Amino acid sequence: MGSMPSAKRPGRSGSPGNSTGSTGPSGPFRPFTPLDFQLVLLRRMADHNPDRVEDARRELGASLTDMREANKRWQAMARSPRARGAASRYRSILGAPESTLQRKIGDLDCAALLWPVPLWPDLRFEVLLAPNGAVWNEWLIRAPGADAPPLNTLDDLTPWSCTVDEAARAFAPARPLEGTAPTRWGLAFAAPDGAGVRRNVVAEFTWGLLQRTAVSDGPPPGSRP
Repeated sequence: MGSMPSAKRPGRSGSPGNSTGSTGPSGPFRPFTPLDFQLVLLRRMADHNPDRVEDARRELGASLTDMREANKRWQAMARSPRARGAASRYRSILGAPESTLQRKIGDLDCAALLWPVPLWPDLRFEVLLAPNGAVWNEWLIRAPGADAPPLNTLDDLTPWSCTVDEAARAFAPARPLEGTAPTRWGLAFAAPDGAGVRRNVVAEFTWGLLQRTAVSDGPPPGSRP
């Protein structure tokens, strides 16, 4: 995913799940659409990759104001005292999941709901549900059956090139790091550079997608002297 794939522009009407809305610039109770949700994903990524986000936003035919407004409405929905559960909110916006998979997390059988995201055709947005219906995790993963990117050296770790799970598997053992926000994750691991020299890496992810890496020659992050 080194380059921006061509994305189909979802319409603001006629999209699945148009029951969630609020008063907005386009009129009262304008529905929150899958297009708006993609703008929310991009808004969180803009801190690290503003140029790439701007290209993606234009690909969707949305303005900077559209992106800011979508994020504002998303935050208002999530924080509203009358807010529906996270899983119900995703269903109302994105429609019925494309697929539902069963995952084993420790001793628990969990359900993973997957939705397509037109901006990234080979990814899916996954919502992981605990047995009691609570949402445990929300992020982008590789679509079932899609080929994972080759991850062999630091040069392969470009923005938006891989997901958390893919980086953790390619450069095991990887250590999870606390993110700076609920939608952000970090990994610490060692990876070879172009000359084959192993370097210590901290990789940062937003919504599960790689945003940037920091490389050092010192001890691994968090290790004791």
